[in-house]
Amino acid sequence: MALLAPAAPALARYGAVPLPADRPLNILLAGVTPKYPPSAVWPYPAAPEDFSGITDTIMLVQIRPGGEVQLLSIPRDSWVEIPGVGMSKINASNPKGGPELLTQTVSNLTGLPVDGYALLSLHAARSLTDAAGGVSVDVEKAMKYDDNAGNLHIDLQPGWQRLNGEQAEGYLRFRKDNLSDIGRIGRQQKFLTAFVDQLQSPLNWWRWPVVVGALNANSKSDLTRREVGAVLAAAMGGPTLNTHMVPGNFGSGGTWAVDQAALQQLIQTEFAGSGTANAADNGSAPAASVLNTNLAVTILNVGAPSGSAGRLAEQLRAAGLSNVTTGNGDGPGNVTTFQGEGAQQLQSQLGFGEVLAGAAPAGTDLLIRLGADLPPF
Repeated sequence: MALLAPAAPALARYGAVPLPADRPLNILLAGVTPKYPPSAVWPYPAAPEDFSGITDTIMLVQIRPGGEVQLLSIPRDSWVEIPGVGMSKINASNPKGGPELLTQTVSNLTGLPVDGYALLSLHAARSLTDAAGGVSVDVEKAMKYDDNAGNLHIDLQPGWQRLNGEQAEGYLRFRKDNLSDIGRIGRQQKFLTAFVDQLQSPLNWWRWPVVVGALNANSKSDLTRREVGAVLAAAMGGPTLNTHMVPGNFGSGGTWAVDQAALQQLIQTEFAGSGTANAADNGSAPAASVLNTNLAVTILNVGAPSGSAGRLAEQLRAAGLSNVTTGNGDGPGNVTTFQGEGAQQLQSQLGFGEVLAGAAPAGTDLLIRLGADLPPF
């Protein structure tokens, strides 16, 4: 019983036991940065953690019944549509509307349902690493950075080493190089793989209650008892962990420009069978469950083959969007564009065109301009 003592709060909170998932389970993990009171002075002590800050780390984890785990890292600067907010970096979702808005934004971006979330505090990685007795990784290069205001000091040398909690936090947060957040994502995935692998050793099984206790003390979650049981079963069963990242390129203003076509291909290939909302699953119209069916949609043909606007309108009406009008716009236009409410979701569903920032012109909620790049449909 003494061995289970560190996990007692978590067991009391969830009462969960390891039980394999009976269906694909999608769980959102997000690391939240601390907030600082307006009256704070150097060294800027953080306010008590309320998990309402921006999310520096965002991962969508899919746990499958056979024990396989798919992990999708979403760059914090991904330029996406946040429902009710508009186009913005995805890390603004949590401050704007809490974990509910963050999960909705991630679901819209990926077309995947999100079953539950777990928000992790700034020092979760430190606590979990110490609970595991340290984690051995190959540090790929020298990392040196000091942030006195944030009390972050990183001083790591390259090579294999066993990182303690403080060192692990520095390794995972370091982004002062050419790849910035994208390089950090690679380190996070490598570290997480090493962390899980290490805990599979029978010599480390006794650490599980301590790890569970550390996770419970540094998180906010809406996971049910059944979902927690599935997570425990996957983690303790030696999962096959496959890591991915939302594809894209560096955009303007420090953003990550998501490659929607490549993302949808990744979702269909690696996350199949989890209730995706992509129309390509069965050749039907785009799924209305992702869109507000009360939207006023205007489709203008500015360079696509004749009749294209009407055909797309028929598909949208079949999906439940009744307020759809068509017409011809000023052209010629080479690129299909989506602008306004629901632009990100629909562009993601269809897999072509570009999303324009800002609201649609007066008189419509969502404006679609079909260009010469429109694929046959």
